Amino acid sequence: MPEFGSLRSALLIGLRTVLLGFTATASAAKGANVPGASTTPSLGEALAPSSPEQKALSDHLRAKGAIFYGAWWCPACFQQKNLFGKEAGNTLPYVECDKTDPGRARCQAAQIRAYPTWDQPGKERREGVQTLQELKIWSGFPGSTP
Repeated sequence: MPEFGSLRSALLIGLRTVLLGFTATASAAKGANVPGASTTPSLGEALAPSSPEQKALSDHLRAKGAIFYGAWWCPACFQQKNLFGKEAGNTLPYVECDKTDPGRARCQAAQIRAYPTWDQPGKERREGVQTLQELKIWSGFPGSTP
């Protein structure tokens, strides 16, 4: 079955290319005050540029010690990141839970049960995709009202 073999090879090469695009190495964010959190390039690139408000919210979440737990293969995690736009999405305080043994251990120790999960010291943990408004209220973003 030479046709099947060629098709299989082409599909595997395509899948490998897609996965490599989504699994770029995460680098530590400059000025991060959340120990062990990184930027989010392993989730893929957000589609639209960030607004000043999206950037301010990302900075605020990082300053508050909030952590966004996720997995590189999680569509909901990409959706969450995409709500922030390109620049702000790449500066979210992110912990990758399923790429390395240290990441898996950190998420297990934090008792992460679902992706995405938002955690902040002294606040109720949030699971699932959160709107920007929900994150503003949850984190006490200036000017947000419940």
